[in-house]
Formats: sequence, C-alpha cells, structure tokens
Amino acid sequence: MSTAPMPGLRERKKQAARRSLAEAALRLALERGPDQLRVEDIAHEVGVSPRTFNNYFSSKEEAVCSFIVDQQERVREALLARPAHEPLWDAVITAAVERQVAEGTPRREDVWRIREMMHHAGLFGEMLRAHVTVERVLATAIAERAGDGANPLHARMLAGIVQSAARIAFHTWLNSDTAEGYLSAFTELLREAQAGMPALTAVAAHTAVADRSAAAS
Repeated sequence: MSTAPMPGLRERKKQAARRSLAEAALRLALERGPDQLRVEDIAHEVGVSPRTFNNYFSSKEEAVCSFIVDQQERVREALLARPAHEPLWDAVITAAVERQVAEGTPRREDVWRIREMMHHAGLFGEMLRAHVTVERVLATAIAERAGDGANPLHARMLAGIVQSAARIAFHTWLNSDTAEGYLSAFTELLREAQAGMPALTAVAAHTAVADRSAAAS
C-alpha cells in the first residue's frame, strides 16, 4: 500500500482556504447563476479579500469548477490507501465508487441550475480543463499504485475510462427525471469496462511497443 506524506500545518490551512472559496463559488453560482457571480461576492462569503481569492484561483469559473479536481484528489487518496494485494482495476473501481458515495449526488432541485451552467461558455471551457487535470491526477495515482514497471499508457487509459464513466453517468442523471441513478450508472459502466479490460490492456501494451519501436527507428 502506498501512502503520501501528510501535508504540514501551513499547507493544510491553504488547502482549507482554497476549499472554502471553491465551495462558496459553487454555492453562489447555483443560487444566482454564473453571470451574476462576482469574485468580490465569493471572497466576501468566505471573509477574505479579492486579492486573497486571486492567490488561489485565476477566475470565478476556475473556482466554480475546482470541485471536479478536488473530488479526484480524494479518489487518488482512496486508491493509494487500498490494500496492496488487491488487483489494480478492482482497487480503482472500489476507490472511485466509495468516494462517489461519500460525495453524494447534487440536489435534484439544483438540476435546472446545473443545466444552465453546463451551457455557460466560460464554465464549459473551464470544466473541460478541469477534466484534463482530473485524468492526469488519477493516471499518476494509478501508475504509483501499480508500482515499478507500470505502463504509463495503461495508467492513462484506466484514468480515461473512469473519467468517461463519471461524465456519462452524470449527463445521464442530469437529463433524467429521477433523483436516483447516477451511482448505479457509474458503477455499471465501470464494471462493463472491467469485463473488457484484458483486451484493452493488450491494446495499450501493443501501442506502447509500437511507440517505442517508432522512437528507436
């Protein structure tokens, strides 16, 4: 089992401040809509100055979407805490599902606001950037969990599968008429991916060999 060193007090305070700003940004965006959200409002909600806000985020859109990356950081921690003898893909699925259960699903009454936010150009672009960061964070954790000899391409593929499953499940839930369904859809997609994992792993390994051969020629 691999564990990351505990951050110091100063770093934990910075993480807490960033998290408070992110939570305030998302809450206010849901309440008012993204166009009515101002950096000054977010900072005031937490009791800091706009300058302090700018120490953590480059824009209000980044603050609103930062929960995506923060959630994946917690998946990373859960993955690295899984038993060392557990097969890699089982550990990835268990960590991802456990964290999703802990995070919970957004309130159903917020759905129309979330739909509106998904069509906001600034937020949509920031969400795409957040998803790229998320995949990189999880791929690094998977490679670390796999240990020596880990295939970086394989790690990126697994991370991409988890992220795609989360995104598809979320959009399916967002466009449904029921409050349930996100977690079950997420788990089902991951399990279906697991069933096809031997073939996917073979493809990744073949691609890696081809890339190395091309680089050597």
